Amino acid sequence: MTNALIVIDAQESFRARPLWQTLDNPDLIGNVQRLVDDARAKGELVVWVLHNEPGSGGLFDAANGYVRIVDELKALADEPTIVKTSHNAFSTTNLGQTLTVAGVRSVTVCGLRTEQCVETTARVASDFGYDVTYVTDATGTFPIPHWEAPADQSVAELLADPRTLSAADVKTRTEYALAGRFATVTTTGGVTGS
Repeated sequence: MTNALIVIDAQESFRARPLWQTLDNPDLIGNVQRLVDDARAKGELVVWVLHNEPGSGGLFDAANGYVRIVDELKALADEPTIVKTSHNAFSTTNLGQTLTVAGVRSVTVCGLRTEQCVETTARVASDFGYDVTYVTDATGTFPIPHWEAPADQSVAELLADPRTLSAADVKTRTEYALAGRFATVTTTGGVTGS
């Protein structure tokens, strides 16, 4: 086995947030499922990664029940589910060991958020010597508030603020930053051939 699909933070924590209504990619979960089906058909390793903020009391605190794979997607019993506490999937987990034991030399990354955990994992994987494929239409993100915006800003206020960085701009910036430096940027169809 030389490739692994890493599904990053496709978890209910995001859907429980009001910001979910601004998700830029309505096809996200369906595209992730297509990648999962394709990886399984090819006999590739599928690794599920969840983000946990223990003790925070928030939606990313596993104690509150949202740190689980979104209901539409299902991990098989032999597919590892790794729980991280950092933005990249390597630093606080045994992901590197899991990939090494499986003989993985390349990774395909997808999930949430485009510019945060997915991009950061792609960069770290590249630094560790993996060939990285970043599937842009199997990632999702949200508008980003200006750094001076109030932390308790509502979704309506976020969208009305002219300083807000649009999700489309976030995605484009991520593609430009990764392409040719850290990853090959492609689409779900580019991976699956359909």
